[in-house]
Amino acid sequence: MRALARAITMVERRDPEVRELQQALRDQVKVPYVVGFTGAPGTGKSTLVDALVALLRKKDRQVAVIATDPNSPFTGGAILGDRIRMQRHALDPKVFIRSMGARGHLGGLSLAAREAIRLLAAFGFDPVILETVGVGQSELEVATIADTTVVVLTPNLGDGVQMIKAGILEIANVFVVNKADLEGHQRALTELRSMLSLAPKSVDKTWKPPIVATSAANQQGIDELWAAIESHRKHLEAAGDARAQAEQRLKDETAEVVAEMARHRAQEALAGDGKLSERLKEEGTPYGVAEEILRQLR
Repeated sequence: MRALARAITMVERRDPEVRELQQALRDQVKVPYVVGFTGAPGTGKSTLVDALVALLRKKDRQVAVIATDPNSPFTGGAILGDRIRMQRHALDPKVFIRSMGARGHLGGLSLAAREAIRLLAAFGFDPVILETVGVGQSELEVATIADTTVVVLTPNLGDGVQMIKAGILEIANVFVVNKADLEGHQRALTELRSMLSLAPKSVDKTWKPPIVATSAANQQGIDELWAAIESHRKHLEAAGDARAQAEQRLKDETAEVVAEMARHRAQEALAGDGKLSERLKEEGTPYGVAEEILRQLR
């Protein structure tokens, strides 16, 4: 557990030795099933994940959780407080919970999350649960990383049109109306069904996202939630989409690594080349200097 924690820390710090570590573990990595939880702050995602982990442990599954928190734009720090709600699993050797800072990433997931998933797989954890910062119009990246995306809602949803605009309804493979013990949950279910009939259709037209009512605090509906997730997994396998998704995720990760490397080298070029800075002042636009930096990189 300590070795895994240190390895993920190396990933977060973008340590150059991570490449050698990933290469050494390559033969041990099996592709884990990744379940992403996203939803507005206060919908009870952490409590829901905690309840799901408890269920998976009863099934003797070795499960990992990556929970992301927003970083302060001023100090760069993050509270990383999601583990507070999962303390009952702290001493379980078959549960690994890691909090990560989103580090300003719009998708609500740290760039290191993909590499951390690979490390968790090498240590035998499957499934891996991702919990995002919270949904906004830019925070939809979880759907590009997770095999199954669970969108968590609560009674008193607010403006449904905003949800459609944000694209939240399109990315969901499973919907959860949490806090079903509160007044208004039936109305929330009805509103969600109505919004789904108005929203743009998802990419996978052969899958109709189920709606599951849960009360995570009371452990209600958790079996039904896992059954819905398993049903989607079987659907992907039957349709042959699971392998295609894994290949696409690797391509997406490669593109992110390229972008990160290029950004780092561009910053070095701008900081160390006075001529580029002068040219930037003269031109007043970034395009010519950007093309010059790309020529230098080539």
